[in-house]
Amino acid sequence: MGRSQVLYEEAKKYIPGGTQLLSKRPEMFLPDLWPAYYDHARGCQVTDLDGNDYYDTCFMGIGANILGYCDTDVDKAVVKSIQKGNMCTLNAPEEVELAKLLIDIHPWADMVRYTKTGGEALSVAVRIVRAYTEKEIVLVCGYHGWHDWYLAANLEKGDPLSYVHLSGLEPKGVPAGLADTNYIFNYNNIKRFRELMKKYKGKIAAVVMEPVRNIMPEEGFLEEIRNSTKEEGIILLFDEVSSGFRLCCGGAHLVLGIEPDIITLGKAMSNGYPMGAIVGKRDIMQAAQETFISSTYWTERIGLVAAIETIKKYKKNHVEKRLDEIGRGVYKFMLEAAKEYDVKLEISGIRPLLHYEFVYDKPLLYKTFFTQEMLKRGFLASTAFYASYAHTNSIINRYADAVKEVFALIRNMGDKEPQLDGPICHTGFQRLT
Repeated sequence: MGRSQVLYEEAKKYIPGGTQLLSKRPEMFLPDLWPAYYDHARGCQVTDLDGNDYYDTCFMGIGANILGYCDTDVDKAVVKSIQKGNMCTLNAPEEVELAKLLIDIHPWADMVRYTKTGGEALSVAVRIVRAYTEKEIVLVCGYHGWHDWYLAANLEKGDPLSYVHLSGLEPKGVPAGLADTNYIFNYNNIKRFRELMKKYKGKIAAVVMEPVRNIMPEEGFLEEIRNSTKEEGIILLFDEVSSGFRLCCGGAHLVLGIEPDIITLGKAMSNGYPMGAIVGKRDIMQAAQETFISSTYWTERIGLVAAIETIKKYKKNHVEKRLDEIGRGVYKFMLEAAKEYDVKLEISGIRPLLHYEFVYDKPLLYKTFFTQEMLKRGFLASTAFYASYAHTNSIINRYADAVKEVFALIRNMGDKEPQLDGPICHTGFQRLT
């Protein structure tokens, strides 16, 4: 038990769940052994409270640090903004600068509003589209945060055959009155989408979905959704909190060739500093003035400055090309290693956001073992690899060598199950994408 493990046990006495984010709970990785806390991080190297160094080859700040930890250029701009004053009675001029920058890279859009997190951005965006359309029902596909509007999809409804399957997302505490305001369909399930469109014709405010996540759209899937929503006067809202700034500078829809009415951005747009944005067409966005949407810290300066500098560096260095190169390389060697060592592994996701699945009767056992053995070799690793501009070829090669060593251990076990040094990891929640 190191300092991180001891501190986490103490944290659970004072913090419900031990952490602020489900995705950062040690139980999701390696219970009792995961280094829950960091002392400092730079590039993709992380140092825990005991001075142990690791390469982050899993989530890179849960997808936020696309340029790497402690990026010199972004941090320099942030420090300068702090010295000028981060909060004031007056507004930060960077609000206008960032808005113009976001509209420049999304030429179909006209106006922007800000938040500090992706979940907030979705909640604001849904409020805006409901205010604009004066309708309540929202069709959703994907993961869109913790707010009531979204978890309402898991409230029990009168129809016993209703689609209620956001597994792992408990709606306890969500007002029962929100039932029947939110209906879900799975990605690429155009049949289910058509059924919902027909059943709730004339009552739908918006379709809220991730344009891409773990799998690519089937031919015609996004096109039909766009055409159908346009014909019915329904707002198409793309949640680009995770997909944004992975395939290009801006939303992934720019690469997919589908023009939405409104999008939400977060995570990678500000390289680890709190920032979220709603970007949309003028007539829709103006509806924000017809409902109350306001928060003090949406006006602070740091997130704005970080986003501006991150986007500028992204464009200057064509970061998307490097992310694609890294992701394709990892995808290739993971498939080859799995085949070489007879490990049952499936890989999904766009190349900069890869997800693995061990195809065994006890997949969590193999996931835990993989994380355990990779940690011993100096890697924060799990069944995901989020590419970062800070991942060098040398680090990726070391990661590949470590993966092969662990896969060799799995092969050499034969019919025996992996032996863990602690408990098995917990499962997460089910996605619709």
